[in-house]
Amino acid sequence: MQRGNLDDLLAFVAVAKERSFTKAAAKLGMSQSSLSHIIRELEARVGVRLLTRTTRSVAPTEAGERLLNDLAPRFEEIEASLASVAELREKPAGNVRITATEFVIDTLLIPKLAKVLRQHPDVKVEFIVDYGLTNIVSERFDAGVRNGEQVAKDMIAVRIGPDMRMAVVGAPSYFKGRAAPEKPQDLIAHNCINLRLPTHGSLYAWEFEKGSRELRVRVEGQMTCNGSAQMLSAALAGAGLAYLPEGMTESHVAKGRLIRVLDDWCLPFSGYHLFYPSRRQSSAAFGLVVDTLRYRG
Repeated sequence: MQRGNLDDLLAFVAVAKERSFTKAAAKLGMSQSSLSHIIRELEARVGVRLLTRTTRSVAPTEAGERLLNDLAPRFEEIEASLASVAELREKPAGNVRITATEFVIDTLLIPKLAKVLRQHPDVKVEFIVDYGLTNIVSERFDAGVRNGEQVAKDMIAVRIGPDMRMAVVGAPSYFKGRAAPEKPQDLIAHNCINLRLPTHGSLYAWEFEKGSRELRVRVEGQMTCNGSAQMLSAALAGAGLAYLPEGMTESHVAKGRLIRVLDDWCLPFSGYHLFYPSRRQSSAAFGLVVDTLRYRG
């Protein structure tokens, strides 16, 4: 059926239900004369009068009543189907894939999203642990998490955490018989726990800043890990010094399990940001995740 024919039938149903051209025209958002013209053309096309018109009323003929009884339930079903689709659009549903470090997933993403996901059972989130600067577009991720300075300029970045600091820590057992480093250059003489970046296969250089001075130190040691949780375990075991997010070490420092050094060389920097392509067509599920994770101070 041509679209014009469908519009004509909708117009007929409106007039037959309202029993008025004036009311039907207002409901359809058209002039009364245009509506009258549509009905006349429809009647001419089917070859039978569908409406009886008087100066005071409009009523379906026998043929019109039969057509109305056939069409009205079908149009109601169509409207109900469209309404259900609209509900799906407004009701968050779908899968969201996010890549981030283990620390970010454990301390930011899961705690913030757990309650919201319970309220929206049709939203599913997949977390992928990654310490490399993965291309989220080519790897088909919906979003990634990085420090603010690491987010590419062509991405939309949403802050999900406060400014943060790194910490250099070691167990009391490690410092027995060793002098604590007083400046980053002293790390050369220490057994340091390295982080291997999976993207490039290289070892991560520890970054320091004090005043106008910025240093990147490539440390050496007996242990190398590819995750921060393992680096923390190694540091707690006395295997060497580790360079970790401050939030990961605070409770251990407070309880005396770790000792912090080079504190004055670890200045605050832009915290974690969720980032995603600017061209992305956001789903309701993705919008819910972004809004939930957004840092509000």
